[in-house]
Amino acid sequence: MKRVSILAFGALAYIVFLGTFLYLIAFVGNLQNTGLAQWLPWLPALVPHSVDFGRDAGPLGLALVIDLGLILLFGMQHSVMARPGFKAAWTKIVPQSVERSTYVLLSSVALIVLYVFWQPMTGVIWQAQAPWLVAALWGVFGLGFGLVLISTFVINHFDLFGLRQVFLRLRRKPYTEVPYQVRFMYRFVRHPLYVGWFLAFWGTPHMTMGHLLFAIGMSVYIVIAVRHEERDLVKYLGQDYVEYQKRVPKFVPRLSSAHEPVKARATQPLAHR
Repeated sequence: MKRVSILAFGALAYIVFLGTFLYLIAFVGNLQNTGLAQWLPWLPALVPHSVDFGRDAGPLGLALVIDLGLILLFGMQHSVMARPGFKAAWTKIVPQSVERSTYVLLSSVALIVLYVFWQPMTGVIWQAQAPWLVAALWGVFGLGFGLVLISTFVINHFDLFGLRQVFLRLRRKPYTEVPYQVRFMYRFVRHPLYVGWFLAFWGTPHMTMGHLLFAIGMSVYIVIAVRHEERDLVKYLGQDYVEYQKRVPKFVPRLSSAHEPVKARATQPLAHR
């Protein structure tokens, strides 16, 4: 019964994540206020709040403080719980098989809190007018979220979001770390998942003060998180990852520096948390 309960918890955490991720697309893109709502008339009801719409803009100073606090809350939860030291302590409290699912669930809750309490700041920073530029910026937005999703499958989507762990527990099989490998877009850029987030957050034809704050805040968090993540990867993978760092850029792909494919080997974790 305990194994079934663990599987159910992992499935619930994944479903909550999936809904939160889909809402994030609508939240950042203000999709309920675009032409897409004409094709999906239920969209405004499903997306009551977004980065620029959903509630009246309050005092600018108060909105700035609240929004910065929400970004900080998400960043702290997302980063601290991903560190090896915290996970070692946390798994003394919860079963190791649900550690990742718990992390995923709490990350989703942190985002939901951000959605609910976000304060719009609607002053316009830029507004694209030319149809080709509007289309290009929407293309960047879509490419970003697509790259995020594809990158998770290149790593191991089901391990990253905890489903593999709970399924192995159900089958009474021990968990093994996802082996280190370099393939597909990881041959050209070390963090394609984070590149996708950059594109998704900054790709908009209508940039407001609130959207700009969200994009800057999340981008700063990513830069800080990558620094800690790469420190962990060097610790786990040693010289293999050091050589990978020397050859492949962190965020900006450089085709001339493509890393040779590295087939799955060893049992050290390639985190990308």
